[in-house]
Amino acid sequence: MLFNSLQFLIFFPIVLMVYYIIPDKIKYLWLLAASYYFYMCWNAKYAILILFSTAVTYLSGILLERAKHSEKDEARKIRTKKLIVAGSFILNLSILFCYKYLNFTITNLSVLLSKFHIQLHIPLFDIILPVGISFYTFQALSYTMDVYRDEIYAEKNFFRYALFVSFFPQLVAGPIERSKNLLKQLAVPKRFSFERAKEGLLLMLWGYFLKLVLADRIAIFVDTVYGDIETYGGWYLIVGTVLFAFQIYCDFSGYSTIAMGAAKILGISLMENFNAPYLSTSVGTFWRNWHISLTSWFKDYLYIPLGGSRKGKLRKYINKMIVFLVSGLWHGAQLSYVVWGGLNGLYQVIGEILQPLRDRFVCRFGINRENFSHKLLQGLFTFVLIDLSWVFFRAAGTREALRIIRSMVTARNPWIFWDGSLYTCGLDSKNFGLMIICIGILLLADVFKRRNLVVRQEILKQNYWFRCIFISAAITAVLLFGIWGPTYDAANFIYFQF
Repeated sequence: MLFNSLQFLIFFPIVLMVYYIIPDKIKYLWLLAASYYFYMCWNAKYAILILFSTAVTYLSGILLERAKHSEKDEARKIRTKKLIVAGSFILNLSILFCYKYLNFTITNLSVLLSKFHIQLHIPLFDIILPVGISFYTFQALSYTMDVYRDEIYAEKNFFRYALFVSFFPQLVAGPIERSKNLLKQLAVPKRFSFERAKEGLLLMLWGYFLKLVLADRIAIFVDTVYGDIETYGGWYLIVGTVLFAFQIYCDFSGYSTIAMGAAKILGISLMENFNAPYLSTSVGTFWRNWHISLTSWFKDYLYIPLGGSRKGKLRKYINKMIVFLVSGLWHGAQLSYVVWGGLNGLYQVIGEILQPLRDRFVCRFGINRENFSHKLLQGLFTFVLIDLSWVFFRAAGTREALRIIRSMVTARNPWIFWDGSLYTCGLDSKNFGLMIICIGILLLADVFKRRNLVVRQEILKQNYWFRCIFISAAITAVLLFGIWGPTYDAANFIYFQF
């Protein structure tokens, strides 16, 4: 079930109505049933995988709690707890590997062995990737680690814990919630609040604007250009790549925002997943503001256990590269994703190595780092680096990505900006202009956000008549300017494939 489908617009009000009518003690059971129905609308049989991951991590939590209170000596307790955590990770990651990385491994192993004249005849498996498997697997595994570290209690109620793993607003594309935040909230049923409902509705409206008005409109142009790179080379690809940066931001941020809004109406606060990432002045800052739930997950459960920055600079750089290479692989079983992740890791390593040189340069020429002009230059340079890496994310493969970059570097068709050719890529001049205006609105909202001015909260402070007019106008704008029509088919969110 998609957030931008008629099915969800019927499903969600029913869930809300029943949730606030039934007794508090069974509210979580209703949400659990609704969450499994939400997921099973894609493929009912894959709900078994969520149930398996839930059962394994639930039992691991119970066993960790028992091991902690056992009468064994401390060394044996620690050894037992580590075995339980290892078992939980192995079982969960094995399922993830089979469904997401098995064919990738077979293909690359065959290519590697062929270099040594060894033929590997293993047929590829016809496997459909379960929606959101990487998201709910990581969320369940974080619970195991949190219980192991004594950062959260072991949940005794299986059904409440099952709701934590499968909570429908953020089930298939995050944010990847921590048990310390979500599980504790689910333990306390919420009464209906008009304040939360109004804030949640504004969040959902903003999310729908990002998805339907911006992301899906940009997708038309990007898909046209990337779908025929021979015809649309040079500056077409440059424009398409810049627009893809905004497409993926609006698409993914749109989903997270709708999820936050839906959860808010149910009385649940989900973590912020994006914080104006394209206003960042360094790649490191970008990654602290992009897909925050995944970035922090890798930091807490991979980077720090690897040693973080505690074991010298060389080890720190190696750990960063490992994290970003794994992050690339998390996004997809394809070499281009690994290159994308590695490139972002390399940016940060090189940036830190060159930091002393940059500091001396700034000191030597008396540059004020707080000046707007300096920050603007840093921001533009950061965007160019990030956008260049997006080519590997969007292209069909590494070879195609390199061809695209070569075409961009050797671009010799600037006339597309004034001869109307730009409007032959799926968007006419009016739609292209509307897209540019909406990107401006997005950037303005991000500037406000960085200055700690939350627009929705300012709107909620206004008089009743103003709020009514604003919300009515926002709904009308989404309906008028969203990508609809008689042949409209609700477009999947990009991150569903991960």
